[in-house]
Amino acid sequence: MPNLFLRGWNWCCRFRHRCGYGVHSPSDFFLITFVVYERLAFYAYNLLHAKRKQVEHLPHYREKTDRLLFRLVNHLQPRNMLEVGTGSGLSARYMSEAKHVPLCTFDEGKEHEEVISLLKDAPEVDYRCGNVLSLLRSRVEGQSCPDIVHIAFTPYYKEAFDMLLPYVTSRTCFFIGSPYATKEKRQWWKQVVADSRTGVTFDLYDVGLVFFDKKRIKEHRIVNFF
Repeated sequence: MPNLFLRGWNWCCRFRHRCGYGVHSPSDFFLITFVVYERLAFYAYNLLHAKRKQVEHLPHYREKTDRLLFRLVNHLQPRNMLEVGTGSGLSARYMSEAKHVPLCTFDEGKEHEEVISLLKDAPEVDYRCGNVLSLLRSRVEGQSCPDIVHIAFTPYYKEAFDMLLPYVTSRTCFFIGSPYATKEKRQWWKQVVADSRTGVTFDLYDVGLVFFDKKRIKEHRIVNFF
């Protein structure tokens, strides 16, 4: 119940940031109105909805947020993807259904049988567990950063961001999961938005988007996504 009240309060605070009001960039307006606020039912929604119950005891987003990730991937059309902090595996499955390209997803500790079962029908997803930062280091050293990076259910969000930052390209987009989860993460998210190395950023409360195309003027968009 407290979470419901908090979301209601934040919806009121963001009321004027709905539907792309005040956004003059055509590409940003399109992203907000035709991707974030898209309400059409995509082909994979029913299939993925049916799989949620088997992993709902593991860390995951609400279904609306996972569907947003699906639409973002479908819109951005990445060549490859990376996820740090697998959680339930639902987000990886939504992203992989949107675009069948290689997706590495790393989680701390041991593999979960439920996650393996969820991802078995997604052969493009490479699910690995162990020391997340070691796995990440071996993935990125000497390579360019994947087009989409989802920093999700991990306490090592700062370390992962800092490790990946030197490898980003103009095509890279970071999905930052739950940027308001804790006071510490909120402060870090503000630093990411203000960082001169990042480009256009979007704050959707449940997830933050960070682009790195330095040809564009650095701007920060707040979107009412509740």
